[in-house]
Amino acid sequence: QVQLLESGGGSVQAGGSLRLSCSISGYGYNDNCVGWFRQPPGTQREGVAAVCPAGGATYYAPSVKGRFVISQNKFNNEVILQMNNLKPDDTAMYYCATSSTRVVARPTNPDEYRNWGQGTQVTVSS
Repeated sequence: QVQLLESGGGSVQAGGSLRLSCSISGYGYNDNCVGWFRQPPGTQREGVAAVCPAGGATYYAPSVKGRFVISQNKFNNEVILQMNNLKPDDTAMYYCATSSTRVVARPTNPDEYRNWGQGTQVTVSS
């Protein structure tokens, strides 16, 4: 069974940076996509970024492209989301997840993901 643990959330002012970490343990996820998602209060969960080792590709939501960078360290089973130039609209609970299959059609769609962490809160003040 795959387990995920997010860390690195916090409160920052607009324009600041945060580095989120997703530590992954368990069996059978190594070639699956790992995604970061967020859910502001009262809204649906949305995709932020994903990395898919099978194709070596990364994917980003248009709202974060150019500001966020996702990277994967397979040696310590960690996926990092570096968030720069943060905006108040980035305020949300952030989750990481592993995909249900090795290849997915929609890498930033939450429906493609099966195993989820508990989340870490990010708050950006203006």
